[in-house]
Amino acid sequence: MMRLELIIGNRNYSSWSLRPWMVLKHAGASFTEQVVPLFTTGSEAQLSELTPAGLVPVLLIDGKPVWDSLAIGEAVAELYPEAGLVPDDRADRAWMRSVCAEMHSGFSALRGAMPMNCRRVREIPLPIDESVARDVQRIVAIWTQCRDCFAADGPWLFGRYSLADAMFAPVVSRFSSYQVALDGTAADYADTVMSDPPMQLWHESALLEPWIIEDCEIPFRT
Repeated sequence: MMRLELIIGNRNYSSWSLRPWMVLKHAGASFTEQVVPLFTTGSEAQLSELTPAGLVPVLLIDGKPVWDSLAIGEAVAELYPEAGLVPDDRADRAWMRSVCAEMHSGFSALRGAMPMNCRRVREIPLPIDESVARDVQRIVAIWTQCRDCFAADGPWLFGRYSLADAMFAPVVSRFSSYQVALDGTAADYADTVMSDPPMQLWHESALLEPWIIEDCEIPFRT
């Protein structure tokens, strides 16, 4: 029987860890998980023993590591084809992979200004500069275009749940924490993500964690 173990960072802060965890949950996979608290004594050494990159997340498949959230997502989709984590149509698969890659490598302004913090919600929206606003506008455009094309097939970006939804899950969490104003299709999609049972379970677990990363708390104190 195949053994799967997912190594993740703090649920509260690690957006990269959330993605493969969501993929595994939606695949219906049986897996164990290990949390390595980030930026704590010994965490770097511990991770270097588990993955060549020395970073979370890493999925151990029968003891052999697959690292990077996008690579893990693709590996899980191959292991569980019945879960339908990639679209059936070739052109749709290419589109899905394009938006996954864009999320994976882009939106640095938003990432820097809005570190993921599942435990916190600002009392007032975070003021954002032009570069962050551009990132938000592009993300909303991606969601809207996908939903306009696939709404008849289900509530997710490509109808049924796909790797793209896992890749954008941390952004939805950020938009909630920082009270980013959304409306129409984007607001409906964000509500779908936040009401997803695995997403709710992740946030509930994050509330129980004791660790604090100070840099990720600063935007909630200004």
